[in-house]
Amino acid sequence: MNSFHLLLQDATHAEEIGGVTSFVGEDASGSFGIRASHARFMTLLVMGLARFRTGEEDPWQYLALPGALLYFRANRLTLTCQHYLRDDDYGRISTALAQQLLAEEEQLRGTRESLRRMERELFKRLGEWGKTAYAG
Repeated sequence: MNSFHLLLQDATHAEEIGGVTSFVGEDASGSFGIRASHARFMTLLVMGLARFRTGEEDPWQYLALPGALLYFRANRLTLTCQHYLRDDDYGRISTALAQQLLAEEEQLRGTRESLRRMERELFKRLGEWGKTAYAG
């Protein structure tokens, strides 16, 4: 059985998995698969779930990714991303991904509100500065 190595790298750690027989991911053009001896290939994965297996009959392993750089060369698939989650249970990893997306959305909402407050304060001070500049 032909196989390849998968190297998963994020900001805090890396792990290498040998004996991978199949990988399925998604980029801007759609879903695609990679098997051993695939041609050299590089793409950006979209946010979501990817999967791989280490044998034809082995269960799928799922990867929740916020997007990743994928590079395949010489039977070595490298995925580089900010962070990832790995699990063999689709329901569990789907829930974890949904929770992660909600947390990131909440953080983004807080950042937007902070920027709005800063913008209001800036315009307020500019208005006050303009009044004193014309009065003086």
